[in-house]
Formats: sequence, C-alpha cells, structure tokens
Amino acid sequence: MARKYVGAVDQGTTSTRFMIFDHSGQVVGLHQLEHEQIYPKPGWVEHDPLEIWERTQQVIKGALEKAGVDPSELAAIGVTNQRETTIVWDRQTGKPFYNAIVWQDTRTKEICDTLAKDGGQDRFRPKVGLPLATYFSGPKIKWILENVPGVREAAEKGDALFGNIDTWEIWWLTGGPNGGVHITDVTNASRTMLMDLKTLDWDDEILGILGIPRQMLPEIKPSSAVYGMTAKDGPFGMEIPVAGDLGDQQAALVGQTCYDVGEAKNTYGTGCFMLLNTGTDPIQSKSGLLTTLAYKFGDQPAHYALEGSIAITGALVQWLRDNLEFFKKSADIEPCARTVEDNGGIYFVPAFSGLFAPYWRSDARGVIVGLTRYIKKGHICRAALEATAFQTREVLDAMNKDSGVDLKALKVDGGMVYNELLMQFQADILGVPVVRPKVAETTSLGASYAAGLAVGFWNNLDDLRANWQVDHTWEPKMDADERARLYKGWLKAVERTFNWVE
Repeated sequence: MARKYVGAVDQGTTSTRFMIFDHSGQVVGLHQLEHEQIYPKPGWVEHDPLEIWERTQQVIKGALEKAGVDPSELAAIGVTNQRETTIVWDRQTGKPFYNAIVWQDTRTKEICDTLAKDGGQDRFRPKVGLPLATYFSGPKIKWILENVPGVREAAEKGDALFGNIDTWEIWWLTGGPNGGVHITDVTNASRTMLMDLKTLDWDDEILGILGIPRQMLPEIKPSSAVYGMTAKDGPFGMEIPVAGDLGDQQAALVGQTCYDVGEAKNTYGTGCFMLLNTGTDPIQSKSGLLTTLAYKFGDQPAHYALEGSIAITGALVQWLRDNLEFFKKSADIEPCARTVEDNGGIYFVPAFSGLFAPYWRSDARGVIVGLTRYIKKGHICRAALEATAFQTREVLDAMNKDSGVDLKALKVDGGMVYNELLMQFQADILGVPVVRPKVAETTSLGASYAAGLAVGFWNNLDDLRANWQVDHTWEPKMDADERARLYKGWLKAVERTFNWVE
C-alpha cells in the first residue's frame, strides 16, 4: 500500500493519544485515553509508566481502526511527550523501579535548595539555560537514586535506564527489552538540567555534582531522524520508521510552523507554555525565562528558543471540576464564567506547585484575593480563566525584554483555545491579536512533521508552512487604561503567594 500518512504518539500529562495526519496536515484519525493521576503526598505527583505504555498501545490500535487506516499506509511515526517527567527502569525486564515522577512534582525542593547553596539558583544556567527548580528531570533522577532501594547499584552496573516519557515510549515501540533503542532528542535532553546547550551532549561536571551515572542516560539525537523501527510484535504489527521526537511544547512550535526568528506560539494545556524561536544562537534570559532547544532537523544546525513555562492553567479548570465539583465537564467553565460581567474584583493565582516563569518560586502557594460577600461561583470561574491570560502576559513581557522583539501576534493552540471568553480576554490583556490555526492539535502535528521530514514524506519547511491556515483571530478590544488597571491588580495578587512554604 502507498505510504499516505504519518502518525504521532502524543503522551501528555493527563492522557495519551495517537493521531494520523495526511500530507496536507489534516487529521485523518485519532484515539485518546486518560491515565491515573497519583498523589501520594502533598506536592507529589506520579504516573504509572506501565499504564502509560498500555494506553499507548490501545490508542494506536483504536486510531487505526477508527480511521480505517492500515499500518502499512504509515510512512513514519513521531513521538511527543510531557517533558521532564522522569522514569528509571530495568533494562532486562522493562519494569520501572518506581512510578514516573511528574514535572509538577515538588519533592526535590530540598535537593535544589542544597545545590543552590553553592552558586545560587542560576548555578548551572550558563551551561544548561535553566534555573535550579523542582520542574526539571536531573534532581528527580537524583531523588530516585537516593531513595529507591537497589536503583543506584543497578545504575552502576548499567541495568537501570533513565528516560523522560519520549525515551520510554520509543524504547518500547522499538522492542523494549528485546533490542529497544535508548535515545532522546535535543529538546527533551535540554529539559533535564544535564545537557550542555552548546555541545548538545550530557555535561560530565553536572552529572558528577548530582551523582548520576552517565550509562543510565539515553543517547541524544536530532528531533528529526530515523531512530529505529517499530517491533513486529508491537501495536503496529510490522516495521515502521520511528523518526521524530520532540518535547510537547517544541512539537507545538514545529506544528505552528514557527521556523523564523521572532515567531512565537502559546500552548494552553495542563500548564501554559510560550516559546519564541531565537534562531541558531541560545539567548540567556535575564528575565526568568528558560533557554531551551527548539528543534534540530537531521544534520542542520540546532534552533533555540526562549520559553515561559506556567505550571497551572488547564489544571485549574480540572481542579474546579474534580476537587470542588463546580461543573461536570471542563467546557462548562465558559457558560459559568459568562453568568457575570467581570471578575468582581477577585484574582485567582494558582500557584499549586509554586510559581514557574518568570518567578521560579517553589515557596509560593495558590491564593484567591479580593473576596467579598458579592462573589459568586461565576466570578471564581471567570477569575480562573483570567489567571491563564494574566500569566501569559507576564511571560510575554519577559520575552519582549529578553529578545528586544515586540510580538505582533500570538499563535495559540491546545485544548483551551476553543474557550472564546478566554481567547478574547487574552487578546485584550496582551493588546495584540491572538490567532488560532485550523489544526489546533499542533503538538501531534509537530511530531508528525519531524517524522515525515526524516523519511522524505515532506521535502522541506516550505511544504509545512503551506499547510498552516488561520481558523480564527481575536482582536484586542480593551482600552489601555483598563488593561493597565487589571494587570496591576494581578501583580499585587501574585505577591500575596510568596513565602507561604517555610
């Protein structure tokens, strides 16, 4: 059969899906399943890696079935993933030594604080582009090595493998214990706090300081290259090139075709992540942003990005749905928020796992400020949506400062971009147009693009740019004084979250 499609495994924080795209970047089929969120202690967040692999196999089969696509029609497979989420497993059996420690998890605060005593929070930043924070994989690996019996011995012997979720998925897709390839790409490696931004290799000095044996770590590859073939006894039942690997936010940048310097996108998911393409030179942030890899296609030079990471956005809607039972499904937040004219003077700062960009405060915790007897459920729903837009504004201000480039428009994607109220408020509080593309599932699309480029399914970046189409644009309507007044209130509210954890 003709190779008409490319597929992508998109392994996210709350669910896994498999998507199939045609040559014009249109969705041909998808299947998606949620997995369990495990909270053993306050601030601890875990996933079961074997459940994730089980879900991956189910969604691959489900999407192919629903779309009526034969695996032989797939030219290549790409993988994209929740970044920083850390797994250590047994090379011989494929069994994890411990649950996956999720990016939101804050148990490594003490490790980070201890490391910061010598050289401060930016101790490793010149090399890795990241501050010392509980967010990244390096301290999580250290925690597993120090707290899970038998792991250090296995690691020294070469029997314990580390990977973020991309590495775990690719290892299993290509055979697992029977010859699975142990690799990651530059974008995921750049989120570990262990990779040198210039050499694109693991940094021996940092590995030594953290006590991480190098043989645990996967080989670092380009984001677009053939890594291996799917196993014949795997979910595809035949060999297909696994040829794309990008962390979810970088995948969205690629899917949004932000290939020129100064192009930016914002993804609204569990958290919110804005990336700005800065070209082939890494820019060190002076404003609390991360310097990260954007992508590396084959043997072309790597591209870098500035990133503003916000921990809690869509997760706040889930929290209102599941913990407070405000509504039955996430989409219900918009009608609830529309029952009121404005936020009633309240602000909701969701610092549930501290604050990420541009503050990097793990001592912060969530607050609702400005409460009066007047406040109803609708005001809280509205303030929750506005929190996403305000946090995005803070990140954008930092980006403008670091890059010296004023953004002309913001390309958006992810689950929350169908919330009209939020998108209009986002345009209002930024003062720039907000643009949603026809295919808003740009994370899966980006991983497909990377895989398709590696096998010649698409010839070049112009092919991909030609696929991108506008679905909707929100123009700012708010006057400048109102924008300034609301934003000033938000900044005041953020200060109230500091120093909560002693």
